[in-house]
Amino acid sequence: MNVRIALLEGVEAGIAESEVLRLALLHAVAELGGLGGAVHLRGPMSALRLVASMGLSPGDARSWEIVDQEGAEAPALAVRQGRRAWVPQLHVSNGDTPRAQWSGTGLAAVPLMGVDRPRGALTVITNGAQPTSEQWEFMCAVAAWAQERTRVAPPPAGRLREVPGGSISGDLRAVQVGTWDWNMRTGELLWDDAAMIVYGANPDNFVPRVESWMKIVHPDDLPSTLAAVEKTIRDKTVFEAEYRVRRPDGHYGWTQTRARLVLDEDGQPYRMIGRAWESNESPAARNALSRVLRHMRDGFLAVDHDWKIVFTNLEAERTLGYPDEELFGRVLWDLPHIQHVRGLEASCRKAAEEGTPAEFDVEGPNGRSFRLRMLPVPDGITIYATDVTRQRKEEAARVEAQQAAVERATRTTELTAALSKATTSQDVIDAVAERVLPAFAGDGLLMHIVEDGRLHTIGARGVSKGVLGSVDGRALMERDPISEAITTGSPVFVNSAQEYRVRYPQTADLAEATGMNAAIYLPLTTSGHTFGVCVLTFEQSNIALSGEESTLLTAISALVAHALERARLYEAEHTRSHELQRSLLPKDLPRLAECTTAARYLPAGQGMEVGGDWYDVIALSAGRVAFVIGDVMGHGLSEAATMGRLRTAVRTLADLELPPDEIMSHLNEAIGELGDDYYATCLYALYDSTDGRCSIVSAGHPPPAVVRPDGSVHFLDTVSDPPLGAADPPFRTTELTIPEESLLVFYTDGLIESSRRPIDQGLAELARLLSTTSQRDLDWLSDDLVAGLLSSDQPTADDSALLIARVHALAADRIASWSLPNEPQAAGQARGHVQTQLAEWGLEELTMTTELLASELVGNVVRYAKGPMRLRLLRGKELICEVSDGSLTMPRIRHASDTDEGGRGLQLVAALSQRWGTRYTVAGKWIWTAQPLGSSGAADVVEFNEDSIPPL
Repeated sequence: MNVRIALLEGVEAGIAESEVLRLALLHAVAELGGLGGAVHLRGPMSALRLVASMGLSPGDARSWEIVDQEGAEAPALAVRQGRRAWVPQLHVSNGDTPRAQWSGTGLAAVPLMGVDRPRGALTVITNGAQPTSEQWEFMCAVAAWAQERTRVAPPPAGRLREVPGGSISGDLRAVQVGTWDWNMRTGELLWDDAAMIVYGANPDNFVPRVESWMKIVHPDDLPSTLAAVEKTIRDKTVFEAEYRVRRPDGHYGWTQTRARLVLDEDGQPYRMIGRAWESNESPAARNALSRVLRHMRDGFLAVDHDWKIVFTNLEAERTLGYPDEELFGRVLWDLPHIQHVRGLEASCRKAAEEGTPAEFDVEGPNGRSFRLRMLPVPDGITIYATDVTRQRKEEAARVEAQQAAVERATRTTELTAALSKATTSQDVIDAVAERVLPAFAGDGLLMHIVEDGRLHTIGARGVSKGVLGSVDGRALMERDPISEAITTGSPVFVNSAQEYRVRYPQTADLAEATGMNAAIYLPLTTSGHTFGVCVLTFEQSNIALSGEESTLLTAISALVAHALERARLYEAEHTRSHELQRSLLPKDLPRLAECTTAARYLPAGQGMEVGGDWYDVIALSAGRVAFVIGDVMGHGLSEAATMGRLRTAVRTLADLELPPDEIMSHLNEAIGELGDDYYATCLYALYDSTDGRCSIVSAGHPPPAVVRPDGSVHFLDTVSDPPLGAADPPFRTTELTIPEESLLVFYTDGLIESSRRPIDQGLAELARLLSTTSQRDLDWLSDDLVAGLLSSDQPTADDSALLIARVHALAADRIASWSLPNEPQAAGQARGHVQTQLAEWGLEELTMTTELLASELVGNVVRYAKGPMRLRLLRGKELICEVSDGSLTMPRIRHASDTDEGGRGLQLVAALSQRWGTRYTVAGKWIWTAQPLGSSGAADVVEFNEDSIPPL
C-alpha cells in the first residue's frame, strides 16, 4: 500500500487533470483487487458525470454516465454525505432498471474534495466484500493525492484564459453562433437552433437539461470546465471556456463559449445566459467605420449576407438594448426587440433580393417608430434608422381622441352595470378603479366619506398606506379641495402641484405625499346631501378635459354616490345581522377537566341573511359534559332567533340533569310550538369521564367522527331520528364507550356538503384530513379542517359550524365507590368510608363536612327512598359526594317549622356544599354535592356542634 502511494507521489508534476484521475482510479482498483471502477465529478446541478472508468463495458459505462446526486448509488452517497460509502449489489439488472448492476459485487466510494465541498467521487467495484479499514485508508489517501494534483493541474490545450471586462466581438465566428439559457435552480437548459448545430444535438431527442450538455463534453475537458463554472458562480464573473464536444458521428470538435450571470433580487445567481460557436473556423473580418458613422444621430448597423450583425453605432445599441460586444455575430431577427417588430424581416429580405435601395416604416421597441433606409453593399447590407415617433404620434393623436370618446362611453355603460350589482363599498371602489381610472388616464383613487366633520377613507387604489393613515380621521379644513367640493357640490379640478400649494397651502403636504401632480375631486351627493368625495389623482400635470368629459365625470359621480350609499346601508344591515348571530353563540368555551375543546363558526359567504348553525359545551355534575350542535333550517333573523331559543332551552334542560332523549323531546315540543315551517337538526352527546361512556341522541344531524389515539378515524353509527319539528318522540339513544384522549368531531352539513361536493365526498375528505392532522393542537386542527373543506376563493351558500373535543378520563385512583345496605346503620358506614378515603387522598380538612353530607344523603334514602343504595366520591377540580337509590322521587327543600322533627336535611346539604343537585338514571337517581378544593387541596371546613345537626 505504501509502495503505491510512493509511486503516485513520484508522478511528475504538470500532468493533465484527466490523467490524474485515471492514475488514482488505476491504483485504487489494483489495491482493492477490484473488478473495475469509475470517477464521477459533480455537475452544475444535482448530477454526477462520469469522467474516467476502468473495467466497464461501453454499455455499462453509458448507464453510469450520469448519476443523480440525490440517489442511493455509492458515488451519490459519498458526495452528498462527504464520507466513504459502501453499497452491496444484490441482484442482476433484468432490463427494467437503467443502471447496470452486478450480482455478488459491491461499490466502495470515497469523496473527491473541492474548495469547500465534495466535487466528485472515486468508486471501486469489489468482488462483494466490504473494504478493510486499511483499504478504506488507502482509497482516502489516493483521493487526497488526486485532490492536490488536480488543484495545480494545467488547463487543457485550447482553453481560453479569462479576460475580465474584455470585448468578445473579435472572438465570434461568422459560421454558427448559438445561444443557450441555463436556469441554475431548476436545471433547465434551453438551446436555440444554432446552438443545436454548434453542439451537434438532435432536436428530436434533445432533453432540455444541463445533464444533456454534460454528456457531450469530452471527459478530459469536463473537470476544468466544471471548475470554471463553479468559479464563475462563486466569484460572479464572466464564464469563458473552450472545450471539445462529441458530434453525432462520434468525433469531437472544439467549441468556445462565453456567458454572463443573471442575479436575483438578493444578488444571488439564478440564471446563466451565453453564446457558443465552433472554434475550428476562421474569424470573420469586421468592417472599419468612421467616427462620424459611429456617433451619427440616426441608428446605423451593418449585417452580412446571413443577416448577422458586424457593426452597430451608439444609437443602434441604445435602440436594440445591448452593447456592441453582445450584438456582434447575432442574427438580426433573433434579437428580442426585433422579434416583435411586425413586417421588418419580410421587408428587409425583399429589399435585399431586389438589390436596390429601399425605404419603409416600422414600429420599433418602446413604442418608437422608425423609417428604415436599406443600402446593399458588397459585404452585406447597411441599415439606417430615423426616429419618426413624434410625427407618427401627431398623426395618431386625432384617431386616438375619437377612439377615446367611444371607449369612455363603453366604460360608462359597463360602470353603470357594475354599480347596479355592487353590494359592498369595496365593489363600488373596484368598479370605479377598473372603469373610470383607465378612461381618464388616472393613476390613483381615494374614496372618502364625511362623518361628524371628519374624513374617513373607505377605499383607495394606487396610494400608499402611509398616506391613507395620515388622511383617515382628520378634521375637514376651510381651505381644502375636499371641503370645497362638499360645500359647493361641484367637482374641483387641480391641474398641478404648484396650483395645489397656492390654493390649499394647509394641506399641501398631503398632496405631495400622494405623489400626485393633478387631481379631480368629485362630490358624492344623494337626495341633496353630499356625504363624501371621490378623488382621482394623476401623475402628470395640466389635465386637459373637454366640456364633454367634465359633464361625463359629473354624471359618473352621481352614479357612484347612489351605489355607495346603497352599499353602505347593505353593509350596515349585514353587520348587524351577523353581530346578532354571533352574540347568540358561546363567546368562550368552558375550560373543563373532562375535555379540551375548540370550535369554529363560518357564516355563509353570499348574501346578508344569517343562518341558524350553533354549538355548545355544557359542564354537568360528577365529571360529565354535554356536547351540543345543531342547525336551524333556513336563513334569516327568524332562524337566528330560533337558534338562540334552542341553545337556551338546551342549557336549561341540561342543568336539570335530564337524560339526552328527554332533552331532545322537550326541544321537539319547543320547535313545534313555533309553527309548521320551523325545522332544525340537533345532536346531543353526553360524555361521562368516570367510565368513558357516551350517550348520543341525534335528530336528523350528521354523525360525529371519532379519532382514536392511534389516529384511526370512523364515523359513529348513531341512530338518527327525524329533525326537530318533524320527529315523533321518543328519541332513541346510542350508547358507546369512547377511549380516553380520543377526538369527538361534531359539525353541520355546511362544512361537508355543497352544490359542488356531495355529502359522501365531504365525509371522505373530512376523514382524510383528520387522519393526517389529528395529533395537532385543536385550534390548529380546526383551522386546517376549515381550510381544507371550505375553499377561500369560493363563497359558501350555507353556514358552517365545527366543534372538536379531546375527551379525558378521570383516573381510577380518584374514584371511590361503595354499596350500602338500605338500613339506618348505613349512615355510619358511609361516614367510615368517607373518613378512610379522604385520609388516603390527603383531604382530611374536608372529612367532617363530607361525613355530614354523606350522612344526610344516606339518611334521606333510608327514610324516604328505596334501595339499592351506593355512595361514590370523585376527586377532580371539586370533591363530589353522591348517593344513588332506586327511587324517582325528586328531593325538595322543605321549610320546616320549629316543632318539626325532620325536613331540614336538604337545607343542611345546601348550606354545607357549594352546589348540589339530582340526576336521573333508568333505574333511579343520584343526589350529588360539590365542594371546592382550595389552593391547598381542601375546602374551608364548616364547624357544627351536635345541637345544630337535625335528626335523621
